[in-house]
Parts: sequence; structure tokens; C-alpha cells
Amino acid sequence: MATKARTKKSAAPQHPIRVVPLHRPEAERAAPAAAPHLTYRGGPLLTAVEVFTVFWGAAWQESPQNVVMNSMNLFFDFILTSSLIDQLGEYDVAGKTIGHGTRTGTKILTAPAPGTSVQDSAIQQLLQQEIASGVLPAATTNSLYFFFLPPGVQVLQGGSASCKDFCGYHDATSNNVFYAVMPYPGCSGCTGGLAVADALTSTSSHELCEAITDPIPGQGWYDDNNGEIGDICAWKTRTLGNYTIQLEWSNNAGACV
Repeated sequence: MATKARTKKSAAPQHPIRVVPLHRPEAERAAPAAAPHLTYRGGPLLTAVEVFTVFWGAAWQESPQNVVMNSMNLFFDFILTSSLIDQLGEYDVAGKTIGHGTRTGTKILTAPAPGTSVQDSAIQQLLQQEIASGVLPAATTNSLYFFFLPPGVQVLQGGSASCKDFCGYHDATSNNVFYAVMPYPGCSGCTGGLAVADALTSTSSHELCEAITDPIPGQGWYDDNNGEIGDICAWKTRTLGNYTIQLEWSNNAGACV
């Protein structure tokens, strides 16, 4: 998903918004600088997304983190064949039809340990190493690796930091391996008044929909003024099944749905 302009460089496609911004109630009262409208930039789409969840850190092996881990895997099993994915069909283009996805597996990585802070570059390096070694499955054109960090680990990306500037993001490596990073929501700005489990499903749905419709940030469906499909609707939520998810922008409706 994308971020709000205060956490990423503004507007230009070469520096696209791609993070979940902090929850700032005062910002919700401000109207967008320009009427939102996503346009397609010709890049790839994840037409049948294959989510592989990666839980980094030994904490995920123990309670209560193992409960959160299991809940997130169940969330993806549900959401990837849900009506949330169906609504993304309005962003089909010639030769690229967005359909249901699947969770292809999960893995706890304990070595090397993440430490108290980790750079996005280190996450990219770990991802590439673990794919090369066979610990993680080889990437396909639809693969999306979701990295979850344990409590107490700050993620640093693009000069910004989790729980200071953002709550999650997605991106692509230089060889187009698509991934999302979800720091643990250990601050009020990343829970937005929700329970931790609900905050994680909301921000994960935000990044999931953005990665499907704009896997290389700024090259898929994007709005130069407002960012990606989830950025326009950040922290506006609804319930689907048993889960809290974020609303996503619909060009057809001209609204968050």
C-alpha cells in the first residue's frame, strides 16, 4: 500500500507513496488536495496473488505471538477468496484479470534475529537469501511475501521509521520480487483505536490491495496526488466476515468502498 505524503516523498511517480500512514485523526478532516482518481501506468498486476507469510523472530514461536501468527494466516486464507478481492476487478486491464489468490505457505525465520531495528535493505537481502537457499519458495509473477516483525522491532525505510512515520509498506526488489512489511503495531498511531489483531488485519488488507493493483509502486494503478488504492482510504474500516479490513478506493463509485 502506499503512505501519506508526510511519510514519503510527495507525488512524483519515481518516488511513489507506498506505506500505511500513521493514524492521525486531525488529518481525516482535511480534504484531499485533488479529487482522487487512479490511472493505470502500464506495469504488472498480481492477477492471482500468491501470499507467503514470513514471521521474523523467535518471539513468533511463543505465546501470545504464535496466536497472532495463526490468526493472520487464517485471515489470509479467508480474505484472498473474499469479496474484497472481487471488488478489485474494476482494475482489470487487457490481458490482466484480477482474480482470487491463495496463501501458499508460512515460515518462521529466527536466524539472523531482527534486533531492535532493521533496515528495509536488510529485509530485502534476507528475502533474496532465503529464496536462493530454498527456505522460502521461488518467486513467481504473482508471489507476494508478507513479512511480519515481532513487538519491539522498529523498521527503517526511506529515511522514515515505523511507529513514527508509517505502520507498514509494500515494495519490489530490483529484480521484481514483491513483498510487504508489517511492523508490530506497538503504538497508538498504528492501532488507530483498534485492537492489535484488528489493526493488523486492517493494515494488511491495505497493503494486500495495493500490492495487487500496484506491485511496483507507481507503475500500476496510481494517483500522483493521493497515492495508491489504499492510501486514499487510510484508516477507514469495515468488517468482512470476522475481520476488520480497510476500505479501498473505487474509481467506479468515486468513493471508498
